[in-house]
Amino acid sequence: PVAAEPAALIARGVLFGNPERTLGSISPDGKWLGYIAPRDGVLNVYVAPADAPDSAKPVTNDTLRGIRNFSFAHTGNHVLYAQDVGGDENFQVFAVDLTSGEQKALSPAGARAMVAAMSSRRPDEIVVSVNDRNKEYFDLVQVNLKTGAQQRLVENDGFADFTLDDDYALRYASKSTAEGGYEWLVRDGKAWKAWSTVPQGDALTSAILGLTADGKTVYLLDSRERNTGGLYAIDTASGERKMVFEDARADVGGVLTHPVSGVVQAASANYLRNEWTALDPAVANDLKILEALGDGEIEVTARTLDDQHWVVLYVASDASAKYYLYDRAKGEAKLWIDTRPALAGATLAPMHPREIKSRDGLTLVSYLTLPPGSDADGDGVPA
Repeated sequence: PVAAEPAALIARGVLFGNPERTLGSISPDGKWLGYIAPRDGVLNVYVAPADAPDSAKPVTNDTLRGIRNFSFAHTGNHVLYAQDVGGDENFQVFAVDLTSGEQKALSPAGARAMVAAMSSRRPDEIVVSVNDRNKEYFDLVQVNLKTGAQQRLVENDGFADFTLDDDYALRYASKSTAEGGYEWLVRDGKAWKAWSTVPQGDALTSAILGLTADGKTVYLLDSRERNTGGLYAIDTASGERKMVFEDARADVGGVLTHPVSGVVQAASANYLRNEWTALDPAVANDLKILEALGDGEIEVTARTLDDQHWVVLYVASDASAKYYLYDRAKGEAKLWIDTRPALAGATLAPMHPREIKSRDGLTLVSYLTLPPGSDADGDGVPA
């Protein structure tokens, strides 16, 4: 047989340089689209009216480090992002007013901060976690995006994490234990009381995922006395525990929650690959349409409050990542962003999931990539 021509080399800048555009999102009110893209070679946030996706303009002007993430606030008029100075990891949270272009720091310089909570019920306010008072722990500060007013909700001198409801009331907290696990606590009036304990062996696969908007249900990822982390719903009043989703092969990896109610509508588990299971029939057909985009994996990265428009990330092993705008009423997903269009003509090799039996009888989840030209029919077996 004649040897296949070697595939052309791909320039390192195409593989490892800045993406052309990435992190596509839509504002909760559906009026704005946003993404991160280079501005003079440095990653910044761009925003466009949703009805004119091609008219995006930069709303930030970072000239050094580049901005790595952002979100739309519920005001319908603000973009939030975090940035540090020179890699010191003391990230400040900033807000940009989309009308005036004004930028405000929402947390002090020299402290590490992040957006801890946003709620459609409190559109003008967000909650920021910040370690300006005690470097070891993070306080929660409520910030009004329109007035700049701030209120410290809790001075934290020992908790690893907090769970708030949609009105920004403290509901649950976690504390690290000396053994490397967690103690979960529930808010009881103005005090905390013990709720549950997570041993060290389950610490990486057990977590409080969040509350429904009505505060009546709290969701847990829980691997205690189990082989894999399962998704549970707990009635906050009675304590009744209900299994929502599990996969005997792998931990629950992600959840898709309704943008207003907070109810989990789908869950994923990543065994050979990430697979979504609809738990609410309302989204079953949507997931079916999106999974038909190709042989890759999907993730819904943003949903409007009216739930008519989604932003969907599609990732395949042998192509650049792509973002789609999905119209639920039409059942149509339209390509919006190709993160690295220069890869379109490059020779990329698909990754094939495989189960391999070990000598002692276990199953090893593995992935096989073959040299270009060695597998003409693409079945994962070299010719």
